[in-house]
Amino acid sequence: MKELLNRLINHETISKEEARNALVNISKGQYNQSQIASFLTVYMMRSITTEELEGFRDALLELCLAVDFSEYNTIDLCGTGGDGKNTFNISTLASFVTAGAGVNVTKHGNYGVSSISGSSNVMEFLGIKFSNDKDFLEKCLNEAGICVLHAPLFHPAMKNVAPIRKELGVKTFFNMLGPMVNPAFPKNQLVGVFNLELLRLYGYLYQNTDKNYTILHALDGYDEISLTGNTKVISNNYDGVLTPQELDVRQISQKDIFGGDTVEESAKIFMNVINGKGTEAQTNVVCANAGMAIATVKNVTPKEGFETARESLRSGKALVALQKLQQLSKEN
Repeated sequence: MKELLNRLINHETISKEEARNALVNISKGQYNQSQIASFLTVYMMRSITTEELEGFRDALLELCLAVDFSEYNTIDLCGTGGDGKNTFNISTLASFVTAGAGVNVTKHGNYGVSSISGSSNVMEFLGIKFSNDKDFLEKCLNEAGICVLHAPLFHPAMKNVAPIRKELGVKTFFNMLGPMVNPAFPKNQLVGVFNLELLRLYGYLYQNTDKNYTILHALDGYDEISLTGNTKVISNNYDGVLTPQELDVRQISQKDIFGGDTVEESAKIFMNVINGKGTEAQTNVVCANAGMAIATVKNVTPKEGFETARESLRSGKALVALQKLQQLSKEN
């Protein structure tokens, strides 16, 4: 690690294989906490290369506890986080709306590191059980159309990094990796990223997979469709910009999608929206993201996906998916 750190501090890059090996060695407990913290810090101060990101991704996928749900043709809706915007749990809500629309979801998530309420924080608060038992997760998919994959249960290799990430409290390259290392290896993926450089990196990496993907970055900084402005979109067969007008909705402001100051406040917004009592702005932003997920799987336009998502929310199907998951969590 000492040699790697010296090279990185001197602004050198490392190869895909070296990046992979570094993460494997971290998982084996071969480095001390100060070395791991330094390693993470280097990447906060300079850009990560495609090779480095690919090496880190390969290591985590190799070390994860994989679950095979390929027959369900699932999608994961996952943002990198780290945009510093402190929105409510838009992609998690959009996951239930997507499930309510009949598209199976394997939702990969974790506790918030640089935000107040990550996906796992709000799910746990709402009584969702975290498990890596395949039978339980399959039951969730069969009955609710969605299962929740809490990252620490599937990436035991990262137990040496988790406390350091928490203590640092800022985004690290693990934020960049989260959406790429879903242990169910979903065939479809909706990913939100926190800057245009990462959008380009993700686009390059996803081109070289067999995934059906859409990658998003709101041009004013959000890691999802925010409707506060335009969103850059890259997918298998599209590279362009989505405007709120294309969905027939009005542009909103940042305060309209603020997530509150506590997990409790985030959960309250979550329940209001899923019960059909959210504000117009909250509802539209959730349906915009769910709509893009539906469009990714069903190969329809974002506007058609948006309308399908709105129907899932209005009809109560999204709420039924949540309630079913809560019920299954209590029973198991």
